[in-house]
Amino acid sequence: MRTATVGAWGPDVLGEGYEQLTFSLGPDPDGEADVEAVLVRRTVREGEQVTGSVLYVHGFTDYFFQTELADFFAERGLAFYALDLRKCGRASREGQTPHYVSDLALCDAELDLAVEQLAAAHPDLPVVAVAHSTGGLMVPLWLDRRRRARGGAPSPVTALVLNSPWFDLQGKPVQRGPVTQALRVVGKVQPFRSLPMPVGHYGTSLHVSGTGEWDFDLSWKPLEGFPVTLGWLNAVRRGHARLHRGLDVGVPSLVLRSDKTHYSSEYTDASDRADTVLDVRQIARWSGCLGGETTIVPITDARHDVFLSLPHARHAAYDRLAGWLDAHGLGGGAGG
Repeated sequence: MRTATVGAWGPDVLGEGYEQLTFSLGPDPDGEADVEAVLVRRTVREGEQVTGSVLYVHGFTDYFFQTELADFFAERGLAFYALDLRKCGRASREGQTPHYVSDLALCDAELDLAVEQLAAAHPDLPVVAVAHSTGGLMVPLWLDRRRRARGGAPSPVTALVLNSPWFDLQGKPVQRGPVTQALRVVGKVQPFRSLPMPVGHYGTSLHVSGTGEWDFDLSWKPLEGFPVTLGWLNAVRRGHARLHRGLDVGVPSLVLRSDKTHYSSEYTDASDRADTVLDVRQIARWSGCLGGETTIVPITDARHDVFLSLPHARHAAYDRLAGWLDAHGLGGGAGG
């Protein structure tokens, strides 16, 4: 039985034009006190037409701050909402392990609540689910479970857009086999133990304090990333395995990714023109497991978050997204 309570809309850290709503989800199944999630909305401005809505879900070491993305959808008639999942971003609380869940399905609670809010605010209008990286794994799994639980009953969610979804563990095959099995055993007894991970330069390539153009809260999205814990990684690997067996998300899907991966211990110009986090070949390989109509679009020179790429790449991504939305009858504004 759901124990969640829903608060009231109030001011958001993004300032004028944005509001937030807190979901109090009750005791954490993973034992870290009470948990909350936070839904953010871009308020509908005077003269804007609403023909549907968007629910955006972030990735690991991330939260919603991408107002350019929100404006893109709003210009196309899609009211924009974003969800900061439990222990993430606006929903992070003192004493909790950032982003930690022992099962990705635990976040179904806030995803369901968010869709209920969108459906109530915009009755009978379609909802487009948009997700990035780890969120791009979580949301298809949620949609598959939701479709089966509804037994064929219609859902407000009518389309799925994935931005560099995390569909497999990058690295050598041994890491996806024996190493994964070993970590699963250790993770059962030490779920909060963190793994030593190399500190990359993705964060500094994005932030204004480094070589990037984006300003975001470094306590919610630290440049070096949050520690990767065994319990969380095991949850992700179980999610990968479920995806690889094949899902049916029940809606048409668009998968946007970079055209190349570039791993390097040092920052170069190539770091700004490739995915430095995930192996894009894995994204291409496993996208067919979403079920139904799936369109996969590589974006030349895109970063891991294609909508935080250099201008020429992200404009190309917006153009391809706009065309896909048009082809599926979603949105009717000015376009990208």
